[in-house]
Amino acid sequence: MPKDESTPRAADARGDGNAPGAPSRRARFRGRRTLRLVCAGLALLLGLAGVAGWLAYRKIDGNIRTDEATAAALAEHGVDRPARHPGRARNILLLGSDWREEAGSGRSDTVMLLHLAADRRRAEVLSVPRDLRVDVPSCPRADGSHSRAQNAQFNWAFQFGGAACTIRTLEKLTGIRIDHHLIVDFQGFTRIVDAVGGVEVDLEKPEHDPNVGLDLDAGRHLLKGRTALSYVRARKYVGDGSDLNRISRQQDFVNRLVAKIRGNGTLSNPARLYPVLDAATAALTADSGLDSLGELYEVADSLRALPPGALTFTTLPHHQAQDHWYRLDLEQPEARRVFEAVRKDQPVLAALERARREPPEENPEPEYEPVHDAYE
Repeated sequence: MPKDESTPRAADARGDGNAPGAPSRRARFRGRRTLRLVCAGLALLLGLAGVAGWLAYRKIDGNIRTDEATAAALAEHGVDRPARHPGRARNILLLGSDWREEAGSGRSDTVMLLHLAADRRRAEVLSVPRDLRVDVPSCPRADGSHSRAQNAQFNWAFQFGGAACTIRTLEKLTGIRIDHHLIVDFQGFTRIVDAVGGVEVDLEKPEHDPNVGLDLDAGRHLLKGRTALSYVRARKYVGDGSDLNRISRQQDFVNRLVAKIRGNGTLSNPARLYPVLDAATAALTADSGLDSLGELYEVADSLRALPPGALTFTTLPHHQAQDHWYRLDLEQPEARRVFEAVRKDQPVLAALERARREPPEENPEPEYEPVHDAYE
C-alpha cells in the first residue's frame, strides 16, 4: 500500500530530510562556515599574540647589556683569583652603579653578595658597607692607565676600575670566587619605580639632603623618578648620616617596591608586567652567564622556590674605625668565619653565632692613606 505523502513523514522525505524544527542543510552549511571563520579568526589572533609575545621577549631580552670589558679585565688576573666551587653553589655580586655628572665618575655605593647554596634550599645576601677599608689592587682605568694598589674605602674600587676592580677587591678580601655579577644602573632604577606607579613611604619628620636634591616634608609620599633616586641615595643629612643607615633605607625601599609588584597583580597581568620587565632589563649590565632572560629566570626561580625563612640578609661584621668617624674595619673573628662559611657552602648565621662564642681578637687598624674624596 503506497504511503500517504500528505503525512509529516512523507513531507520529511520530500524535503531536506531534517527532523521537525531542525535547521536546513543550507543553514547548517552557513553555520559550519561561520564556525570555520571564527576558528580562523581565533587562530589569527593567537598567532598575532604569539608574534607579539615573541617580539616583546626579544625586546626585553635584548635590553640586557653584556659586560665584556669586565670579563676581559678579570681574565688578565685569572691566576690570582680564588678557585671555583666544585658544586652547584653560586656567588652573584649585585652592584648598584651611581654615575654622578658633578664628579664625572661613578661609584657603586650598593654592593650585595648573593650566595645560592648548592642544594638550592638556602640563600644568603651579604651587604658590603661602602665605607669599609680594604686593600684595593692596582686596576686598569678606562683611559688605559692603572690605579695604584692602596688601602682605601671599598666603594672607591668601582671608581678606580669598574666592576672588575670591585670583584678583585672583594675576592682578595674574602677568598670567595665571584661566579657572576649584575650591575643595576641607578638611573634605570627610577624607571622601574615609575613602571609600578611609584613607591609610598611614610616619614616621621622632614628629610632634606642638598647633596642629592632630597626635600620631603613629614608624612606620606608617593616617590617616583628622581625623587625616589634621591631618597635611596640620601645619607649625610638623614638619620644618623651613616652608610649603614643608607643601607637600611635602601633595603626598606626595595622591600616596598617588591611588595607593590607582588601585591597589585603585576606578576599575573602581562600589560602591567611588560613595562616593569622592560625597565628592569634596560637597567641591567651582566656577565655572559646572566645576560639573558632565561638565565636570570633560573636565579629568580631558585629564590622563589626557597622554603620560608631560607633567605637571610647579613651585613659584613664591622666596627667603627678608631681614627676616622665614618670609616669601618672588619670585626674579627666574625668576618673571617662568614667568609669561610660562604666558601664551604655552609649557613652564614650559624657561623656567626659560633664566632661570637670564640675569644675576642684584637682588631689591628690598617694604615689608611687619605685620598681626596670628591663626594660622599
